[in-house]
Amino acid sequence: APGSPTWLLFWGFFVCGFHVMFIATHLPAYLVDRGMPSNAGALALAVVGTGNILGSYLWIRWSGGVSKRLLLSGIYLTRAVAIAVFIMVPLSLASIVVFAAVMGFVWLATVPLTTALVGQIFGLRYVSTLFGIVFLGHQIGAFIGTYAAGVIFDATGSYLVVWQISIGLGVVAALMHLPINERSVESMPIPERA
Repeated sequence: APGSPTWLLFWGFFVCGFHVMFIATHLPAYLVDRGMPSNAGALALAVVGTGNILGSYLWIRWSGGVSKRLLLSGIYLTRAVAIAVFIMVPLSLASIVVFAAVMGFVWLATVPLTTALVGQIFGLRYVSTLFGIVFLGHQIGAFIGTYAAGVIFDATGSYLVVWQISIGLGVVAALMHLPINERSVESMPIPERA
């Protein structure tokens, strides 16, 4: 069903893929296009990678006592806010490093949380199959985020529209995780047939 946890997580992961591959692929070109030195993109991606190590570890640690769906909502909302602030403030090496650190902290933190949530809801027996379906959403989003950004840049000469789309997608993903019922399907009552 379209409102089932599997599909909500699928579309949330679509947004994750869109974000990470758009940024990983196009951020260096965006920075050069905006007049930054050519090594600024490498610096940004190095900071993202470092932040990702810390973020992936801490987010899953926090999930032990906090709702995973709320953490996922917070991650997507953080991405949307970080992107909005990044494109609004004057571009500098400092703003690039802060943006990269924040994005790194929420970069792939979605992966352990989404996997854990799939296992929590559907049980470990089905986690590989269902996570595979959800991860397909990530890969589709990654393709579209990479390809569409190039097409839009070629058509407009700017990445602004893609940044704006990324903000909107982050807000949508944050909202999509809120209705997810985290209870195990095995503990939910089976509806009676008429």
